[in-house]
Amino acid sequence: NTKSKNNFKAAVKEVKKLISEGKKSEAVEAIKKAMSTLDKAAKTHVIHKNPASRKKSRLAKAIAKIK
Repeated sequence: NTKSKNNFKAAVKEVKKLISEGKKSEAVEAIKKAMSTLDKAAKTHVIHKNPASRKKSRLAKAIAKIK
């Protein structure tokens, strides 16, 4: 559980960092990994499915805002 939690937290942090730097193409690639790790964490009940979905949605929304 700890490993899974660390994996999705690291993936989300990486996407947030790329978003703040304005690197859209790299963020799009990184969000794929983040979504995958969030789905895996939700599937194994490390994190509830609703917060996982919310995090994915907010990351996607933030990437869409990048020009």
